[in-house]
Amino acid sequence: MNKIISIITFLIFPFFGTEGFNAQIKDPVKMKFEVKNLENNLYEAVINTTIDEGWHIYSKDLPEDSGIPTEMKISGENIVPIGGFTEVGKKHSEFSEAFGVVIVYYSNSVLFKQKFKLKDVSKPGNAVVEIRYQTCNDRTCLAPNTLEFSQKISAQKTEIEENIPTENPAKDTVAPIKTSIENINNITENPALDPQKLKIESLDSENPLTDCGTGNKLETNYLKILFLGFLSGILALLTPCVFPMIPLTVSFFTKGSGKKGKRNAWIYGLFILLIFTALSLPFHIVDGIAGNVFNEISTNIWLNLSFFAIFLFFAFSFFGYFDITLPSWLTNKSSKAEDAGGILGIFFMATTLVLVSFSCTGPILGTILGNVLSDSSVNIPMVLTFALAGFGLSWAIVFGLLALFPQALQSLPKSGGWMNTLKVTLGFIELALALKFLSKADLVSKTFYLKRELFIALWILISIGLILYLFGIIRFPHDDKKEKISTARKIFGVLGIGFLIYLIPGLIPSDKPKLQLLSGILPPLNVSYFHDENAGILGLNPQHDYFKAVEIAQKERKPILIDFTGYGCENCRKMEEFVWSEPDILPILQNDVVLASLYVDDREELPENMQTKIDRGNGQMKKIETIGDRWSMFQEVNFNNNSQPHYALITPDGKVINHPVSGYMSKEDFKKFLNCGVKFYKKLKN
Repeated sequence: MNKIISIITFLIFPFFGTEGFNAQIKDPVKMKFEVKNLENNLYEAVINTTIDEGWHIYSKDLPEDSGIPTEMKISGENIVPIGGFTEVGKKHSEFSEAFGVVIVYYSNSVLFKQKFKLKDVSKPGNAVVEIRYQTCNDRTCLAPNTLEFSQKISAQKTEIEENIPTENPAKDTVAPIKTSIENINNITENPALDPQKLKIESLDSENPLTDCGTGNKLETNYLKILFLGFLSGILALLTPCVFPMIPLTVSFFTKGSGKKGKRNAWIYGLFILLIFTALSLPFHIVDGIAGNVFNEISTNIWLNLSFFAIFLFFAFSFFGYFDITLPSWLTNKSSKAEDAGGILGIFFMATTLVLVSFSCTGPILGTILGNVLSDSSVNIPMVLTFALAGFGLSWAIVFGLLALFPQALQSLPKSGGWMNTLKVTLGFIELALALKFLSKADLVSKTFYLKRELFIALWILISIGLILYLFGIIRFPHDDKKEKISTARKIFGVLGIGFLIYLIPGLIPSDKPKLQLLSGILPPLNVSYFHDENAGILGLNPQHDYFKAVEIAQKERKPILIDFTGYGCENCRKMEEFVWSEPDILPILQNDVVLASLYVDDREELPENMQTKIDRGNGQMKKIETIGDRWSMFQEVNFNNNSQPHYALITPDGKVINHPVSGYMSKEDFKKFLNCGVKFYKKLKN
């Protein structure tokens, strides 16, 4: 996790860092393709599907809006389909509470068949079959998968084209050796234009040349996320939409009802916890139906611009220019349902509290949601579940404890202008956070308009605005014009001045990185008025193509440091600015290795002749359309890893030197990793 200190500085829960999420790739469905020659120019394409125990695949006859049905279609030169495709297998049907309909699926095995004929029997044909399906078990669903199979057909016989080798082997830069991942080659319709294979057989990360140094596997720290969600809930309790309701609600449960009232108060708090936690459930469903959607969100230009606009909307709501409210019919229905009595009535009381406080809690929850969705390297549904659980837990504890000790209500501060001050302060923070999404859209689009210095200057202006507000020089609609500035406001105003002073050095050009608290939030060091974006971070001039890096490494007889990175990767920026820049690390990167920074979230489309298909074994094909697709798949098939940053040291002939490492790490750990690999390579070279 990233930026705990900056979170405390801003008194909000804006950032979930990228500690890495070391995902293992599931593949419970295996498909084999064949074409049967029936008779009289009649053929049948058959996909024999086997499914691991506990998993199932949906039928083509799935009800609308209840999942993704299996689709199969055939096309190709001289091919004419006959009818639609059929399914052969033991069909299962069951009622889905999630979708409210009966779903149809297959488990264990199923055959998908499609008949066709040759349009001209005197000429051969090429049958291209595409199948799209989704695989689920009782707990989750995998992202929909689209595979393509092809087979040459003649009127006399069927030729099975099991593999399509590249026709330009001279461009392969490494000698193939056996590894644990097989049969994954880069395929194009014109192999002569295919520069390299994405699967490099010699890149065996499980069996490096040396065991010196130890690879690291980082996991998301859900306890930290729970704690940060808890802090966010405490902040929300202090807002004018919620705080005045605390004594009223607790008094309702404790007045004249003894132990039963206190028990009901705890039940009330438990329901609040469950309601907030349940807000994350749709993200688990979306993750199951379309597991790659969150990766797209984190680097989608238009979605990041949308988040920028939404955060501006949140800011002006906190400033008091308008309120964010839910439809009145929703709160009215929930309020009327409180008359049900018993536990059900308590549940609807909790629901009503959540709904009527939405004007203040909505932007805070939106901040959590926006910052989590901007980080594709974590398990987003689980992060949201723990964050929202922490948020609800803070409310449950406060209401529960006050019900047990109602005398503590007398010590609570009285409602007043301080709550509006907190709300406006949060508005300035929302304004600052909006720039984070604008910056990410700027980076992914490669326009580089929002330079690092401009970003800092805008934060300085926002800080000045907050300071002027805290000292009462400027006011907002809900402020009392005659309000006396409290000592607490003056103290926070002084802290704001301190933060302003902290920001100013960031405007001054320097070879040494500054503003460590904001590392990963600010644009990279090379996106600056004083640096050339093309020179890369710290002027290292990295290669952005692994195969070009191999050519340079072979000429210079240096190892390659592969840096799997991303424009939206906060820990990547933190590593670059405050680990790479260290005086005992930077010379190694400058002199002893060839740096290959591969951006896995680059949305720039590859040239048409570079848009390829990956053979994932058994004839399964996956399309590669963008630069990010290419390097993301390269990382997956060669290193069985999809987290960033991820570092690997490679010899010029394509062998892994020592165990790769992932995520943000200390200077000592990264130096140990580098020295281990570089020293071993020098001995090997000598």
